[in-house]
Amino acid sequence: MWSRKRSVGDRMAVLAGARLDVLQVAPGSRAKHVALGGVLLSTGALAALSAAFAVHMALGAPWAVALLIGLGWGLVIVNLDRMLLVGMSHDSSVARNVGMAVPRIALAVLLGTVISTPLTLQVFNKEIDATIVTLQAEAADEFTTELDADARYAQIPELQQRIAAEQAVLAGGGATDPNADPRVTAATADREAKRAAYDAAQARFAELQAKAQCELDGSCGSGEAGPGDAYQTAAAAAAQQATVVDDAKSQLDDAEAALIDARTSAGQDAASNGARSVSMAEADLAADQAALAALTSSRAAEVAAFEAQNSQSDGLLARLEAMDRLAEDRPAAGTAHLMLFLLFLSVELLPVLMKTLINFAEPTAYEKLEKMRDDEDVEAETIRRNGRQRAVQARADLVVAAETDRMAREILDREAAAREEAARREARRQARRGRFSRILRTVVPARTPEREVIEPTLDTGELEAMMTAPSAVGMWGTSALPKPRPAAELLQPVSEER
Repeated sequence: MWSRKRSVGDRMAVLAGARLDVLQVAPGSRAKHVALGGVLLSTGALAALSAAFAVHMALGAPWAVALLIGLGWGLVIVNLDRMLLVGMSHDSSVARNVGMAVPRIALAVLLGTVISTPLTLQVFNKEIDATIVTLQAEAADEFTTELDADARYAQIPELQQRIAAEQAVLAGGGATDPNADPRVTAATADREAKRAAYDAAQARFAELQAKAQCELDGSCGSGEAGPGDAYQTAAAAAAQQATVVDDAKSQLDDAEAALIDARTSAGQDAASNGARSVSMAEADLAADQAALAALTSSRAAEVAAFEAQNSQSDGLLARLEAMDRLAEDRPAAGTAHLMLFLLFLSVELLPVLMKTLINFAEPTAYEKLEKMRDDEDVEAETIRRNGRQRAVQARADLVVAAETDRMAREILDREAAAREEAARREARRQARRGRFSRILRTVVPARTPEREVIEPTLDTGELEAMMTAPSAVGMWGTSALPKPRPAAELLQPVSEER
């Protein structure tokens, strides 16, 4: 058993999945396993730092809480990486090595991506904050545009104009400006159009008349003074334009008259409808103001909710979007982000890659000894298991033997009891026979015969019982049964039973 106090190197080697009892025999592999343990600790530290940044950015948790959560996440990552290393044992088959390495590398890539993302975002923190402000402003503009196009709030400008007109009616006591009447407005616009046409025709006439005079003087055009062909042509054009001017003047006069009539009619209508306009304006103003207040309140609530949400959109997802925008706008930042991501990813992949490369090489002394120890453990366990099975079988045999011995003793005890009972019956029979003999001697005096030695005799049944009795020693080594009584003792007379 490894009783020596473990050093830091021993703990690092154990973290990498090494067996200290094997390293004690093969110390050449110690440095490799200590290095693997250091790499595992490095990945765990990066994972803890990354998780702390992620919790702080995504949840807004205090740094103390974020660090505690990050520490727990780091321990989880160390345990996962250690599981990946310990599960990759050396195999002589390249295909099996590849089969074991591919899923572990894929899992390591996934873990590395999750771990490295918050770290890279923290490195570009200032640039990402500036990009987030830009994204928030763009989102606010887009939201405002959507509200302006929303059919629910399209009535707001119209309601504002109607309220202003109704307030003007109430302020004037019901008297409206005739110039605001649609008929007056249309007549005014027509008069202005006719005036513009007349001014243009008048300017053209002045231009043609000046050209005809120039041809007459010979100062321009053909250069020939007098009423020549050039002058006649210019004079005819001027005369034709004079007709256009007269027509334009006539149309302008008609437009002026129409405007005067429209103003007169509008003034009369305004005077007759003044009182009615005040009451209608009051009713319409109240309804329009209520509708405008409801729409304005609803729009303001949506704007406030969006601004609150937009101001808080600086979490992990928003930072990822900002990082993508930053990479699009500044390719150098995108390249730096990619390089940093690959760096952290390679640190996470390093333990699995090292273990994979080691497995493709020839087995080291440590691996050979480890396999031998495993085989010895399997063999020792097999021997112990077989011994336990034999012990269980032996106990079962002893139980069977004990039960058999008990049954044999019961049989012998019953046989001995039967013999004793037969002996007691014979003794009682002999006793009765002896009493009868004494009575006869009392009645008939006996002769004194010669004294002879009486040999004890055995009953035939008793002799057979003694000859067929089992041996005093049991077949299973049990204690001997009581010895049978001699035949002479059985034939001795006994006292009379009362």
